[in-house]
Amino acid sequence: MPSNPDEPFDVVNQHDDVIMQLPRHEVHRRRLFHRAVHILVYNSKGDIYMQRRSPTKDTYPNRWTTSCSGHVDAGETYDTAAVREISEELGICIDSADTLDDVFTHSPCRATGYEFIHVYRLVWDGEITFDPEEISEGRWFTPQDLEADMSAHHDDYAPSFHLVWELAKEAS
Repeated sequence: MPSNPDEPFDVVNQHDDVIMQLPRHEVHRRRLFHRAVHILVYNSKGDIYMQRRSPTKDTYPNRWTTSCSGHVDAGETYDTAAVREISEELGICIDSADTLDDVFTHSPCRATGYEFIHVYRLVWDGEITFDPEEISEGRWFTPQDLEADMSAHHDDYAPSFHLVWELAKEAS
């Protein structure tokens, strides 16, 4: 379903401590710090699954981005959000975040949309069934093909993905 502008988000301070809750639209309009997760899904051959955001998304519609990403709901942990998001967006059901590898965390900045982000990695050779409300297209890229496409079509990729991709390469 489309994003709810009145969905409550935890607003956090510079230490990632929750300080209040406000509606999604207000948090984004005021560029307040909040939380999100990104999951990089690879297959056993080392290809990465990428999603093209739906044209109905409120930020960066139709742009390629992380395999799976989403906001941490009010009162939710990063790990719980990662498990929920990967199920909702890609139809991948995992028992717990223990199945995911922690890659890195990053503090809020313009590229992250003022979000503290936790980035995870999952190796998955099973079926992926993406949510067409969230994602208009999904496909596997070799890392080399992804790099070439990002170079040739820089603006076809969400700013957060550019940051996540560079930092994930450094972390591996």
